[in-house]
Amino acid sequence: MFTLEKEFAGLTAEERYKQRQKREKPIFDALLAWSETKKAPPKSAFGKALHYLRERWPWLIRYLEDGRLEISNNRAERSIKPFVMDKKNFLFANTPNGAHGSAIIFSMIETAKENGLDPYRYLMWVLQSSSVMTASGPGRAEQLLPTNAPEVSRSDSENRK
Repeated sequence: MFTLEKEFAGLTAEERYKQRQKREKPIFDALLAWSETKKAPPKSAFGKALHYLRERWPWLIRYLEDGRLEISNNRAERSIKPFVMDKKNFLFANTPNGAHGSAIIFSMIETAKENGLDPYRYLMWVLQSSSVMTASGPGRAEQLLPTNAPEVSRSDSENRK
């Protein structure tokens, strides 16, 4: 599947969806059909594996339903790695509010990275912009989303494109 996904990397979401339906879905259908023909004691390793496959089937095939979805969650796992690495440091935050604030900043930094923004420039823009915005209104937070960040907030690699 990962080899096929590499082939589909340059396609649009709609084209990727069609290719997945045509080339990957039959493989998954065959796997499920095969698993349903197998019987094994529930406590055996094979029985546990079959149960695991059947119980998690809807989530295993979820990426086939939308061409925008990725086959694995590796990117998400990498983006939370800094939190995992720093969780010991959070134990020594002076206050719960301090730990909460640190988590918010980490979230903003990782979100900026995922959106091709330079975290420092993005945070500077957010801090400067939020101070001049009106204090209320549902659109205030939306205005500060990475998709609304000015071009100057883009990382250098994004600016070169």
